[in-house]
Amino acid sequence: MVKGSGFSSNSELERVMDAARTPRWSFGLGRHGQIMATRDSGQIGLPWVVQVTKVGRGMRVERFEPGDDTSAEGEVIGVVSGNPREMGRQLRAMLGELDVGDEVTGA
Repeated sequence: MVKGSGFSSNSELERVMDAARTPRWSFGLGRHGQIMATRDSGQIGLPWVVQVTKVGRGMRVERFEPGDDTSAEGEVIGVVSGNPREMGRQLRAMLGELDVGDEVTGA
């Protein structure tokens, strides 16, 4: 079995997501062992997306605006590191600092 994330199991990714949970963001696992967090943008079918991908000993956090292609690289907003619980807490703090709710996007 090939594991793209470098984690020993999806349960560790689940632990990161559990520690990062916030009412404004929805979480799920992406196709390649990534964590995907989405938030309503006010545009139907075009959410804000934050993708968290394993890099080295941590995970890179990328932001995508509504309508961005999530198969390309997003805007890197940080890196989280440590055990799954610590990474989740760091991710939750990053999501809390993102000012996506008040931004106006062109459509």
